[in-house]
Amino acid sequence: MATPMSADRFLEALRDEGLRVVEVGDWRTHNRNHKGPWGGVHGVMVHHTVTSGAEETVRICYDGHPDLPGPLCHGVITKDGTVHLVGHGRANHAGLGDGDVLRAVIAERRLPPDNEADTDGNRVYYGFECENLGDGKDPWPDAQLEAIEKAAAAVCRVHGWNERSVLGHLEWQPGKVDPRGFTMDSLRERIGKRLR
Repeated sequence: MATPMSADRFLEALRDEGLRVVEVGDWRTHNRNHKGPWGGVHGVMVHHTVTSGAEETVRICYDGHPDLPGPLCHGVITKDGTVHLVGHGRANHAGLGDGDVLRAVIAERRLPPDNEADTDGNRVYYGFECENLGDGKDPWPDAQLEAIEKAAAAVCRVHGWNERSVLGHLEWQPGKVDPRGFTMDSLRERIGKRLR
């Protein structure tokens, strides 16, 4: 179990990994902490947004929508590889997922199938939403894939985690398909190489 990074340390870690970072609104205090604690943290979750266009994507992830208030993640990674920070603290991104998966993330071992929704993921994961329609056809530009790799690696590096601490929403919550268009195993392989 790790204490979440401060907002300043989170920003610094991302920039130290070579990322272009944009700070959005009052992201440092924008959170859902009134719904419960954030932390200890155990990993990094990757999502796709089912949106198109950087400005609209960032707005939705910051504000949320009527059924789900924002922030919907901690950072939004747009097609050009920019990380837009939209929240710090508890965010509405992971929802309920499989406690067996969380135990595997903590142990940094291969993930079991996700077949339950019994554990609060918003408390224990950093979340990155990645601009993509999620239809399996919308491309993932190299700049964006590299930024996803770097952002996840930056968080892992600070906490002393390896690539097994990174998971996709589809590996956490039954019925989810994101991120769609690349495999999490391929992303973890890239993150592992970066961390080594």
